[in-house]
Amino acid sequence: MSRDVVSGVLTAAGRGPEKRAVVDGRGRVLTYGELAGRVRTVSRAMAGLRPGNAVLFAVRPGPDAVALALGAVAAGGMLVLADPGLAPAAAAARLARARPAWVVADSVAYTLSGPLRGLARRRGLSLPRLRDPVPGHPVRHLTTGPWLPGVPAGALHLHRLPPVAPAAPLPEDRPTAVPPGGGKERPSADPAVASPGGEEEWPAVVAFTSGTTGMPRGVVHTRGSLAEGAALFLGAVPLVPGDVVHTDQLMLGLPTLMAGATWSLPGTRPLAEELAERAATHAFCVPARLDAALRVAPALPGTLRCLLLGTAPSPPAVLRRARAAAPGARVFSVYATTEALPIAIASAEEKLSVTEGDLLGRPLPGVGTRIAADGELFVSGPHLARSYLGEPPMAEVATGDLARLDGRGRLVLLGRKKDMIIRDGVNIYPGLYEPAVAALPEVAEAALLGVPDPETGDEEVVLAVVPGPCFALARLRAALPDIVDAGALPDRVAVLPEFPRTGRSAKLDRDRLRALVREEGAR
Repeated sequence: MSRDVVSGVLTAAGRGPEKRAVVDGRGRVLTYGELAGRVRTVSRAMAGLRPGNAVLFAVRPGPDAVALALGAVAAGGMLVLADPGLAPAAAAARLARARPAWVVADSVAYTLSGPLRGLARRRGLSLPRLRDPVPGHPVRHLTTGPWLPGVPAGALHLHRLPPVAPAAPLPEDRPTAVPPGGGKERPSADPAVASPGGEEEWPAVVAFTSGTTGMPRGVVHTRGSLAEGAALFLGAVPLVPGDVVHTDQLMLGLPTLMAGATWSLPGTRPLAEELAERAATHAFCVPARLDAALRVAPALPGTLRCLLLGTAPSPPAVLRRARAAAPGARVFSVYATTEALPIAIASAEEKLSVTEGDLLGRPLPGVGTRIAADGELFVSGPHLARSYLGEPPMAEVATGDLARLDGRGRLVLLGRKKDMIIRDGVNIYPGLYEPAVAALPEVAEAALLGVPDPETGDEEVVLAVVPGPCFALARLRAALPDIVDAGALPDRVAVLPEFPRTGRSAKLDRDRLRALVREEGAR
């Protein structure tokens, strides 16, 4: 498999140009031949980018978004995704750090960041001013969609660009490209076609993991690291042309395209309906959202062969519900970080068989792992991001997760390093016990929290639970000594109707949950 994500997708397109590459939520289809043509057209239109130049990207998911993203990367651009939920100060700090050379956005985004900015903010959307994202720093614009107020004069339009014929070598007087970090200039290859010139090392996307300070940290993935991550995924979950993968996650969308399968993008209808309409063979879901979907429609279509969960821990109750909803499909949980996609994959059966911690699975081939003296997991491998933006290259990354290896060489998650509880001088790892409590038939979800005492600094240990059917607090308390070590038994149990969630991945918001149980204890 290609070690460059752009050439990998274009190679797949060459094998089956008539096959479906992308289907969006409205049923619009883009074939591989059309995708390859648009990628080359966009790449040529954005000629002049130097490898690693930032491209502010604000295009809604769909065929145009996939073509524009790959085309911008093919031209040498590094995508910076505009987050509509980000506070203005944090967004400004990110953009000042990245200093985009281009803005690629659909016309609606220009309108919502310009003439209708006030209305958008009242509805919870906060986009940077796309016409002028970094005042005083000139940018060029490429858009798609119908013309709307706010689109800059002179902006290029995807569907009005002159098409580029399937790649022939460019003439010898083509522009030069400079490798990341400088170096001797050399003739560039057609930026949309593989060449031995080192394009796999060019930055492709920067994902910011923090935006609350003036110096946000961005994870820089290259064309090569994305391709290596796709190869790791395909080694664990093989895909072939004809497969249909339903997901909004880039981590699965890229391997889907590199395998020549069809990337099905979610729309607004119920999950089961969309899977049935698309005849999906594979699907990826955030555990909390899958749980909500299955409470509405408890069965998934029989075409499904593989159901993947990720971006957050998969509680036992969700795994059991997923297996019941798709009895003919394999259910897997994917462990990954922004810096390393993916790291390990475990089946639902494996996860449910381990109750002392959260089983992540055996590290995928080529993924290096190291557990430090304090229990923190470090990860390395060919899929590792090149660096944090503006920082030296990284050889490994600290995950922030506490883990151990079991007797079969599998990773077992014990919790987040920052979530460790200290009571009476004893370290308590929530992740070691939460799966076992959540596996009780009367418990839907469980979280172990430390609530600091402002006077002593010691922590009260609180078990928060969302009750399942036939829940009885007395039975739960009686069961705890058999599954929780004596030194970690909770001081009290807080029963809540639901847990607070955060972000697109619907991860458990432990800070808000801690505040809720603190309030309950004060009553």
